[in-house]
Amino acid sequence: MNITTLWDNFLLKIKTEVNPLAFDTWFRNTKLFSIDDGRALIIVPMPIHKKHLAENYGDLIENIFNLLTGTNFEIDFLLDEELEQKKEIEIEGVPFISAIETNLNNKYTFENFIVGESNRFAQAAALAVAENPGKVYNPLFIYGESGLGKTHLMHACGNYIVKNLNKKVLYVTSEQFINDFLNILKKDESGTNFNLVDNFKKKYRNIDVLIIDDIQFLGGTNKSQEEFFHTFNTLYEGNKQIIISSDRSPDDLKVLEERLRTRFNWGLTVNIYPPEFSLRINILKNKLKSHELVKAIPNDVIEYIGNNCESDIRQLEGAITRLYAYSAIMNKGDINLGFAIEALKDYFNNDIIGKNNIQKIQRIVANYYGVSIDDLKSTRRHSSIVLPRQIAMYLARILTDESYPRIGIEFGGKDHSTVIHSYDKINKLTKTNIQIKEVITFLKKEIEG
Repeated sequence: MNITTLWDNFLLKIKTEVNPLAFDTWFRNTKLFSIDDGRALIIVPMPIHKKHLAENYGDLIENIFNLLTGTNFEIDFLLDEELEQKKEIEIEGVPFISAIETNLNNKYTFENFIVGESNRFAQAAALAVAENPGKVYNPLFIYGESGLGKTHLMHACGNYIVKNLNKKVLYVTSEQFINDFLNILKKDESGTNFNLVDNFKKKYRNIDVLIIDDIQFLGGTNKSQEEFFHTFNTLYEGNKQIIISSDRSPDDLKVLEERLRTRFNWGLTVNIYPPEFSLRINILKNKLKSHELVKAIPNDVIEYIGNNCESDIRQLEGAITRLYAYSAIMNKGDINLGFAIEALKDYFNNDIIGKNNIQKIQRIVANYYGVSIDDLKSTRRHSSIVLPRQIAMYLARILTDESYPRIGIEFGGKDHSTVIHSYDKINKLTKTNIQIKEVITFLKKEIEG
């Protein structure tokens, strides 16, 4: 039995042992690289997979693998880039929360969270926490700009835990936490606030999972910060899961006390980046399927919307609603590109038609060098791929306003340091290599033309 067949059989077997969401997140994108000297080497897509698979599915993987092979193997997990390095080296009162008073929105689940390169790590981290609340990545701190899916992921975590683990979960915004805290400063009918304080502590501390959204709004309220500090400590010391979101990283939350920022860094901090073009298209198609006024939308209209809504998923949803509303008012039958441009002309800041600039750069560079866009996004290290990839990254940096991390996302989820290295290398070559300089000049004209 060859390696490919063996791993296909393994995946078929493991699929019957875990739920579909766990299989898609942790196993689908794995592959068996080698079996040698009693050791099986499995390639996984991200560092979080190494830790999660080893800690939570290690025994199951070994049992199934050894059953299929009839031999006892030790399992090792490795990233593609680690494999490359290995090759190179060898290479009013606050009521007590009940089981149903979670404040969770059950429409937000992992199943309907659309995954792309810009949010893949955050989704995997959230699922890992949902599967083992209080045991891994505590606290989980999710940050990113508004409208990128932070709240969806937090609700998905809570809904998964309630459904599968039957634990007490509470979702609140920081504003609600502040309001609840201010209420306990009042006096009740007995002339004291003892009962109110007791109810507040029951609500926020007698739970298994606390999910608090938009923690940045806790800034400027010193007493509320102090209460949250004590609530955090109580939950953390009791191995209760804490999930927090913000529009910026813990280190950038200067509005909050340092002792809170320090604690936010105790667990895992993950960033959700603006969605890349392909993710925006997938989100649009998914939204269109579920829209109550379903009407056929051609691909060029979908691409037009996706190109013009670059940084906010809510804007994508708004564009669809506006397009359908305009169609209904104007008694329009089929929706075409011209109609979409007219309907959305005041909604977008520009009316560029087609894919975003980075994808245009990728297409032109790939055509010039006779490679595919998938090659540019891959981890292949062949010289025929590496140079075009580096040139495309260089051009993306000098011809767009995109950041290094965003460019990395568009190139298959590369780390920002890879983009920086590519930029520096090509920038130096343009000053020392006449041929490269001429190629860059030609490609710039093609892209800007």
